[in-house]
Amino acid sequence: MSDTEAEPEEKSLEARLSRLDEILAKMESDDVELEDALRLFEEGVAHVREAERVLSTAELRVAELLASGETRPLESDEG
Repeated sequence: MSDTEAEPEEKSLEARLSRLDEILAKMESDDVELEDALRLFEEGVAHVREAERVLSTAELRVAELLASGETRPLESDEG
């Protein structure tokens, strides 16, 4: 398995979205065999589910912070 085909759990959200773009491009091409298309589809579904979990967790955390009144100044990369 190549680095771009690592298990979904090992990837950041950004890497996951990038891999989904790759999968979509491959599946849209005319030269994908059925077995490869099914494997890509399965991998894509796993990435989407994990991305949804990550985003849901972040959304809950934001809601908790807003409800508790916890705030802190944003740190800027600009100097």
